[in-house]
Amino acid sequence: MAEHALNDVMKTTMEKLRSMVDVNTIIGDQITTPDGTTIIPVSKVSFGFASGGSDFDSKKEGVNFGGGSGAGVSINPEAFLVVKDGNVRLVPMVAAPNTTVDRLVELVPEVMDRVDGYIRKSKKKKEDEE
Repeated sequence: MAEHALNDVMKTTMEKLRSMVDVNTIIGDQITTPDGTTIIPVSKVSFGFASGGSDFDSKKEGVNFGGGSGAGVSINPEAFLVVKDGNVRLVPMVAAPNTTVDRLVELVPEVMDRVDGYIRKSKKKKEDEE
């Protein structure tokens, strides 16, 4: 049995979708900053696909097929993985935290890093003075 024309329509659409959406779309290429920090974008990819067709009765011989297909792709940035000095942080892409408490919880790791850096700097300065 010969392959139906609808198969060709679906195959072409799926090949085009496959070329648009690959693993590099979800986990992006890493970006390395001059200070050695590595940033990796993470995205959410959604897609939909539809295809259909019909054979028509006709007095003419041959293929009497009409059909079509379509697809839609949505790519939304969700977060960034930030790798610095062996530490990995997930930085979500959120417009604004829900509450002040959420914002405080988000800031705790950054505040701790700054306090740790201040303490180390103070110890080093004290050691240099002695």
